[in-house]
Amino acid sequence: MRGERWRRVASQVGRSVAVWAVSTLTMLVLAGILPDFRLRSADGDSATDIAVKAAFGAGAFGLLSAVVWPLLVRLLLLVPALVLGLLVFFLNGALLLLALRLDPGERGTAAPETAVVVAAVMSAVASATGAALAVRDDDAYRRRLYRLSDRRRRSGPPCPSTPGTVFLQLDGVGHDVLLDAVAKGLMPTVARWLGIGDGARTTHRLTPWRTDWSSQTGASQLGILHGSNHDVPAFRWYEKDTREVVVCNRPTSAAELQRRAAGYAGHDGLLAVDGASRGNLFSGGAGQQALVLSIAGRRSRENRSRAGYFAYFSDPANAVRTALSFVAEVGREIGQSTRTRLGKQRPRVSRGGLYPLVRAFATVVERDVVVAAVTGDMLAGRTAVYADLVAYDEVAHHSGPASRDAQKVLERLDRSLALIENVAEHAPRPYRIVVLSDHGQSPGETFRSRYGLTLGDLVRAGCGLPVPRRAERTRSGAEARAAVRAALRIPVEESGERHRPTRRSEPIVLASGNLGLVSFPDVTHRMSKEEIDARHPALLPTLANHPGIGFLLVRSDEHGGVVLGAYGAEIPLADLDDNPGPLAPFGPGAADAVRRTHSFPHTADIMVNSFHDPADGEVLAFEEQIGSHGGLGGEQGKPFLLSPLGFSPPVDEGEELVGAEHVHRVLRRWMRESDGPQVPLESSEERAA
Repeated sequence: MRGERWRRVASQVGRSVAVWAVSTLTMLVLAGILPDFRLRSADGDSATDIAVKAAFGAGAFGLLSAVVWPLLVRLLLLVPALVLGLLVFFLNGALLLLALRLDPGERGTAAPETAVVVAAVMSAVASATGAALAVRDDDAYRRRLYRLSDRRRRSGPPCPSTPGTVFLQLDGVGHDVLLDAVAKGLMPTVARWLGIGDGARTTHRLTPWRTDWSSQTGASQLGILHGSNHDVPAFRWYEKDTREVVVCNRPTSAAELQRRAAGYAGHDGLLAVDGASRGNLFSGGAGQQALVLSIAGRRSRENRSRAGYFAYFSDPANAVRTALSFVAEVGREIGQSTRTRLGKQRPRVSRGGLYPLVRAFATVVERDVVVAAVTGDMLAGRTAVYADLVAYDEVAHHSGPASRDAQKVLERLDRSLALIENVAEHAPRPYRIVVLSDHGQSPGETFRSRYGLTLGDLVRAGCGLPVPRRAERTRSGAEARAAVRAALRIPVEESGERHRPTRRSEPIVLASGNLGLVSFPDVTHRMSKEEIDARHPALLPTLANHPGIGFLLVRSDEHGGVVLGAYGAEIPLADLDDNPGPLAPFGPGAADAVRRTHSFPHTADIMVNSFHDPADGEVLAFEEQIGSHGGLGGEQGKPFLLSPLGFSPPVDEGEELVGAEHVHRVLRRWMRESDGPQVPLESSEERAA
């Protein structure tokens, strides 16, 4: 035992010396190629003197980074996440200048901008060297996790012995997309959990579930975390009583929706007892929150996100590595979009402007910070953690759900699952890992690209209003764009959010994927079919008979509510089970989903669902997305739930898991099963065997 301990100490000392030596060589190389970075005097020094100064500078920089950096991060916890990620370069440069000033001999010099570059390169090289050496030592990573776990145990209260639960949401990954990725070998961790592969032992079961009509993160995650998504008809909708547009990824709207859901459900949420919410639209009642949109607009202690940001940014190498990966991802997106444009690939949408930065944030920054926060929560022994990884959803919107770009993201997400599984082995309590999605995505052209006009243009034409020659670009409902603005503490607002009704006011047309909503703001109640026909006789026939429209939902004075389709189809909601009419291509459950939405107080005057082709699963998005979700049709309504076998089955045999509220009840039941039999996670030795 003593010999083993000395070997570990010797190994750690050897790695430290090796990192120091590589850092010294890096500093020497940088001093030779950068004109504003000098380690020697103007008269010149001997090679030995220069080497000693480089070694001293590298050692002092490494020591300052280890000691001073965590203190600086604690002082900067109120700084927004992205700003802190940028500050790391300048603070690193300041530490390097200080390290050079500590030289007891003649001082080296560096221009401030050069110091930033040198510090970033040295941090990246030191991190890469340490990681490479740790790979050669099979126990290095394990020992580091043990140390972190022991430190958490000593500093915190005793950890319960009952299992905790980690819920990982892979945003936008449909059930069939997951199975396809497993079959192609893109997600080996998920494949192993499902017992696929030589020697793999099944530890998880895969269950599909069906979303509500509004198949998007706002409705699904609100229902999953808070137990109610009542009165969430779409991603964005107009409320006549407040005269405002509610948008699920706007902080003020998210906070209000969370408040309403808590009132409907009668409880604070899934994570109210010792929970953590990471990267979500809503808190779930958690006490620990990071990158949660519903609190993004506040200026309070809750936004310090200590467990998330400090755990990640306390190591400057983390921030440097993430920044370098961010730049690489921006370059990757520019290259991929250029290839699709030059190859005239169809369908495609514009991927210029700020989109490369938004994609890099979703696939790199948000992923790294959220995964680091989850690992910190597990080492702290928290009872329940729910985290949303939005990378796939963001890329699939612009590249397509089955594109090569999206498949590469699935590979990286699987590596994140493997990392979290490894951390679970060293947590102070056992953990069960549940992976789920909030919706899928359906491919297809945009409505505008196929027909040359937007849904708003079509509505204006049906109302006899002038139609602009060039259709206006619609806003994207992607979650990552709002997460970027929330991380920067920039309010996520949309033009035209407050509408003062005027006489014969023009209709408000909003899009949520392939679901459209038409509202007349000057009428204070939800208009009926009869009222709409009297006011705009051509509007409903124009919409219902358009080849890009699947069906309409409107209120009816005679039948309560009706579904309208082409060729004069008009089916009362009560008759849909016997005669689905235009709902037939949308499969089982469509009638129930439509009837439920019809009962919401803030359902639009006209609900419009685009055409859907069951043969290829395509829909026509009313937004500029070639992978969309938000309405009925295709994979968007079929997400998945991947759960440990130690949990009771989500539903009885032959029963379907329908709706986000049903998923919430299942997750709450599982959390009550903490004292029941568990299937332990395999250790790394068992996986290797």
